[in-house]
This record gives sequence, structure tokens and C-alpha cells, in this order.
Amino acid sequence: MHLHIKSQTEKLHLVRDFISTAARNVGFDEESASKIMLAVDEACTNIIKHAYEFVPTHDIDIEVVSNGRKFEVIITHNGKSFDPGAVKSPNMKEYLRRYQRGGLGMHLMRSMVDEVEYKILPDSRSAVHLVKYLPAKVQSQR
Repeated sequence: MHLHIKSQTEKLHLVRDFISTAARNVGFDEESASKIMLAVDEACTNIIKHAYEFVPTHDIDIEVVSNGRKFEVIITHNGKSFDPGAVKSPNMKEYLRRYQRGGLGMHLMRSMVDEVEYKILPDSRSAVHLVKYLPAKVQSQR
């Protein structure tokens, strides 16, 4: 399954609907589907904001691959690349004490899905891979 959007925050509702439907169709419950959707929304928002710097004419491609064991969302773009290793998990007590805003995107994505991986593709595009493993009971039904 594939979705193509332009780098516009107004298009994120299409991403949310696409991911939520795809996740439920492979057997995730509503809560798990919502967590996956939130992680993908955050990844796409970061691409729009940081990789494309809000330029609304660039492309974002979202592909869903599921093999009955895992649900993988691959988001590709040709904006600025990103080093996720540079982003450390926040100290939430300190974050809240300082009333900080923003900067929790990677933390949020890592807490909502099982794997988050960034790759630079041979054509110089960047790919974000978000993986959520299907529960054992769903795997046995497939």
C-alpha cells in the first residue's frame, strides 16, 4: 500500500487516515493503530518542518509493508538528512520543570512503535522505517 503527499501539514490528515486504516486492516486494535498513526504523523511532521523547512511543494512517499509478523511504514523524502543518534532520550522531569516545548518527536516515535530506523538510500533520498510487531494472537490468525 502506498500514499504520496506534498510536504504540507494540511495533508497530514490523509496520512493519519491511511495509516489508521492499514493498521486496523492487518489486525491491530484501535489503541495500537492510534499509536502507529501518531508515530507516522510525527515523522511526517518532522520531514515537513526540518527536512523541507515548510516548503510545500516537495514529495513525501509513505509505503506500508506487512508480512503477518510485522507492520512496517517506510517514509521516503529527498529533504535534508537527519542523524537520529544525535537525539538522546529526554529527562522528562527536567523537561517538565523547565516548561519546554517541542523536541519530543523522536522520544514519542520510539515509545509508540517497536523500531525506528533512518537510512540514506542509494539515490540520496532519506527513508524513515517505523516497525510495529503484530501481537502473537493476530499472527496466529493469519
